[in-house]
Amino acid sequence: MTDILRGDGVAAWRQIADRLSADIAHGRFQPGEQLPVEATLAADFAVNRHTVRRALAALAAGGLVRATQGRGTFVEAKPLPYPIGTRTRFSELVQRAGREAGGKLITSGKVSADAETATALDLAKGTAVLRLETVRSADGTPISMGTAYFPLPRFAKLAAAHRKTGSTTKALKLCGVADYTRAETRVSARPPRAEEARLLDLAAGRPVLTVTSINVDPAGVPIQFTHAVFVADRTELLIES
Repeated sequence: MTDILRGDGVAAWRQIADRLSADIAHGRFQPGEQLPVEATLAADFAVNRHTVRRALAALAAGGLVRATQGRGTFVEAKPLPYPIGTRTRFSELVQRAGREAGGKLITSGKVSADAETATALDLAKGTAVLRLETVRSADGTPISMGTAYFPLPRFAKLAAAHRKTGSTTKALKLCGVADYTRAETRVSARPPRAEEARLLDLAAGRPVLTVTSINVDPAGVPIQFTHAVFVADRTELLIES
């Protein structure tokens, strides 16, 4: 049992959060490791589960842990170095960092290009484009999610190719684009929206970085316009010159 000091003016949940934070800092719990379940922590600290839950929520808001529904609470890994240059490839960057890349297609469908998308892809407003929404991960931890638009009919088979490969780069290759480069990147920050927080396993209050980009094929033709959202404290964006 780990004693909680009573009557010293520091709430029990704060003492628990501080002790778990110290355990993480001193390596008792390693990056990616699952913390004991709420019931175990409640017994260890001789408090109720609500008190433990509040302590874990504070750690999650501070970016030290990640709570995944149905799986438990895990220590956050170190930020992933993510260089942004002319050839940014998510899977390659994750593998270079010694971690396993993952990709999941959430939704796909044909939509009419709005003014911003049409300008980015050098199309007329209202032109049909393919819309893909994906979530990308490293060692099973969500890193980013994005909504990407591709010209039709050129990329009519891209969604099926993405489902098959789990990678945008590999899917583009199956659609005849063996190489592409980044023509433009814009980065900003904001709080996550509710659906983003859900898909990225984010606690309330943790910021996200938004990255808007345009990719072009070797002939300079725009092929992809993307609005991506990165978990700010799970990534370290590096702008290459």
